[in-house]
Amino acid sequence: MVNICELKQEPLINYPTFWDFKVIFEVKAPAEKIFKDILGQREFNFKASHKSKNGTYQSYLLSVFVDSKKDRLEIFEKLKIKAKFVL
Repeated sequence: MVNICELKQEPLINYPTFWDFKVIFEVKAPAEKIFKDILGQREFNFKASHKSKNGTYQSYLLSVFVDSKKDRLEIFEKLKIKAKFVL
């Protein structure tokens, strides 16, 4: 049986590591340029993963090398400003 208190705890993440973000842009958005602008010289990879049924949105799987929780959350916040959704 799972203890509910255990479910509320933050997962243990060993840094540095690659972290995957699911990023959704409008189809017309220049995803690669946005990623490069946000991440600069940082090591990252991305690939298109799914286009919406109506062809309005394109999702990407973005894998970024992060040094710490703070680093990961800063990238998340920067992505949120440019993208429609970030998961």
